[in-house]
Amino acid sequence: MLAKVVKTVSDFLARMPGLLVVIGIGLVVLNFLLQLLPPWPVVGWMAATDLWLHIGIILGLLGLAVVRVL
Repeated sequence: MLAKVVKTVSDFLARMPGLLVVIGIGLVVLNFLLQLLPPWPVVGWMAATDLWLHIGIILGLLGLAVVRVL
């Protein structure tokens, strides 16, 4: 079961190798835009913790590693 999922994801990323990097860049830009919004409860928490910045950087680095392997 897990091997089938890994193979499906691997085949998908082989066709679109830069997708994870683009999504990571988008999350970093989203984090920047959240910094500009008023400090509403949830938005203020995400902006203060830089949640999307960290997730975007990790996803982008993971995407670079996957592109290198494929």
